[in-house]
Amino acid sequence: MRIVVQGGRVVDPASGRDEPADVAIASGRIVRIGACPDFDAERRIDARGLVVMPGLVDLAARLREPGREHEGMLESELAAAAAGGVTSLVCPPDTDPVLDEPGLVEMLKFRARKLSRCRVFPLGALTRRLEGSALTEMVELTKAGCIGFGQADHALRDTQVAMRALQYAATFGYAVWLRPQDAWLGQGVAAQGAVATRLGLAGVPVAAETIALHTVVELVRATRARVHLARLSSAAGVALVRAAKAEGLPITADVSINSLHLIDADIGHFDSALRLMPPLRQAGDRDALAAGLADGTLDALVSDHDPVGEDAKNLPFGEAEPGATGLELLLALALRWGAQHGLALGHSLARVTCDPVRVLGEALGPLAGSAGRLVEGGVADLCVFDPGERWAATPEQLLSQGKHTPFAPAAGGLPLDGRVRATLVAGSVAYERAPAAPVGR
Repeated sequence: MRIVVQGGRVVDPASGRDEPADVAIASGRIVRIGACPDFDAERRIDARGLVVMPGLVDLAARLREPGREHEGMLESELAAAAAGGVTSLVCPPDTDPVLDEPGLVEMLKFRARKLSRCRVFPLGALTRRLEGSALTEMVELTKAGCIGFGQADHALRDTQVAMRALQYAATFGYAVWLRPQDAWLGQGVAAQGAVATRLGLAGVPVAAETIALHTVVELVRATRARVHLARLSSAAGVALVRAAKAEGLPITADVSINSLHLIDADIGHFDSALRLMPPLRQAGDRDALAAGLADGTLDALVSDHDPVGEDAKNLPFGEAEPGATGLELLLALALRWGAQHGLALGHSLARVTCDPVRVLGEALGPLAGSAGRLVEGGVADLCVFDPGERWAATPEQLLSQGKHTPFAPAAGGLPLDGRVRATLVAGSVAYERAPAAPVGR
């Protein structure tokens, strides 16, 4: 379809573009950015007063299918992605069954393509059944569509297995995604500190992250494998990543919207909406994470989308399943972080567009040159949002099957500023919403 997005503020963080312009689209590609008075369009989208940006790229979103459809299905979670302006996402391998066989990966990719709501890039399991012993057939999984390999939240206890995995990955140029957490120290339910002690909750010390990080850094030094560190949670972790990058090691890292904006004190009186993994840490950690994201030590902001059903969430804090919905909140919380730090709009949006694409690199294949960007001739993955619209993350506002979020008003969350009006994937409208009624009507 030939579409023109008219009159919006076009912001492309990768090029520094920030100006009023039209965007003309044909055959799934951007054919012109600028004035388009003579473009023969079949559809025109009025973007006056709105921001037109590249579609968001989310490096951490669980879709729950296959195996846990009672908590989320591809239809619902990809609809949530489109509603959040997310046009590409990475899903971890801890489905049921685990993504350790090419047929499972091919099925997931096929189902996602049929829905045409969002591009899905699966991570393959690093070890069979994520048990940490036998390595998977990485070559076959890559051919099936995996863009990297990880353990999700399953720690690699055996460092010899970890060494072999990184050696093998380095040989073929594959990226390994790891969440740094020691298998034994990381068995608590809240961050170690005064709050956990007062509430009588088993604590997870910062050392659970830093010990694992030291191990990963040493293995990267030895193998030169590319490693992406998922969802850092501590100031000490940020400092270690900063030092590793200064040394020139091929390491990237991200942070969750939860750890960027919340702290352990927000748990209040055992609010299970804040039962998250990694656990929320202290204010100093949150501030260091925010500063690390601003200065580029951390490469991307992720939704950490992890939908949880009612029965698993409405339990005592220590027994509740960790997780929260996040796809529909990623943009608004990126904007909040940018506003809090006085950053230009393009700087804030870079951490959810072009910077995650750099993490993915050549694994994106033909999309590597234009994903996360607005460029003539590039793929037409766009997000159009209203920066002035204020809204609340109430259950009825969320399309995700998972309705629990620590940013909901019931959990003490603040109103969110900035909401998606339309999302285009490969030049087709994947989501569209009418303007909100003015306050008072």
